Amino acid sequence: MTALTKFQRLEAQGSWRATPDAPLREVIVSVGEATLVLSDPKNDRPLSHWSLPAVVQLNPGAVPAIYAPGAEGADETVEIDDPLMIEAISRVQGAVASHRAHSGRLRSALMVLAILAVLAGAVLWLPNALVVHAARIAPPAQARDIGMAILADLETSAGAVCTRDSGQAVLDYLAPQLLGPGAVVRVLPGPLGGARRLPGDLYVVGSDLLRAAPGPESAAAHLVSARLAAEDPNLRLVAMRHAGLGASLRLMTLGHLPRNAMAGFGNTLLLQPPPRPADADLLASLAERGIPAEPYARSIDPTGQTVLPLIEGDPFRKAPPSRPLLTDEQWLALQQICAG
Repeated sequence: MTALTKFQRLEAQGSWRATPDAPLREVIVSVGEATLVLSDPKNDRPLSHWSLPAVVQLNPGAVPAIYAPGAEGADETVEIDDPLMIEAISRVQGAVASHRAHSGRLRSALMVLAILAVLAGAVLWLPNALVVHAARIAPPAQARDIGMAILADLETSAGAVCTRDSGQAVLDYLAPQLLGPGAVVRVLPGPLGGARRLPGDLYVVGSDLLRAAPGPESAAAHLVSARLAAEDPNLRLVAMRHAGLGASLRLMTLGHLPRNAMAGFGNTLLLQPPPRPADADLLASLAERGIPAEPYARSIDPTGQTVLPLIEGDPFRKAPPSRPLLTDEQWLALQQICAG
């Protein structure tokens, strides 16, 4: 039964009822070798051990799944809504049942097949499922940690984050208006080919978008484009697939990534052009924020040939916005964010 140890680090939240008339109590459900362990989340003290072969689902096919330690006369129940744990219980039960079902040569043959099936599932299904699960359940603080780890790797090739206070104050003023509450923008001295959105609503631009531009409109449009082109859950998943299974398990169990988990991810990111949203979506968002589209389009293609729909659809092509995005003083401070 050594194949079953592949599931032993899997945990999920559940709601346990010790007796039919007892109140529901939050527990941590973990899969052991042929056992289901219910523990107190406050102190990890085991509250109950169930034999997996005897566990039955009282509402087959429903979610949350309700389990009991036996088919008849069982007072205890536990509710689980985590699909990964439900699948794991089903797989481990199948493996245990196959292991015990037969005797003699037939029993040995079926046991080998069951072990191979569990191993195949562990190799092909479980690692990817755990990585996906880690990316999906990461709370905002952990998502921001993933983004900061990627930013640290970007710094190795694009230079340390520019930290001049006056310029960062302008970014902190712009970020909520352009990207929403909680968004953070950082500037790196090296070129990034546009703006990049990282997990945790963290955005990065290269100073090249600021130095040569006549105004902040191009950089602002690049940030809006980055926001529309990439969803945070997808960014987390790509990053966690780079980090791998071990880092994903550590994030789920300890709440943080191993050191250098994102090493090399920044270079991989820079080898790819920044993703772009649909022109219609970008033009609508720029119009809503009072940002002309042509400076952004010309920064991509100075000739305008490949970005003609953006130029012709510029909501401010005939008349500028009613108010500038930044004052002259703010724009100058932003341009000098990497100075000194």
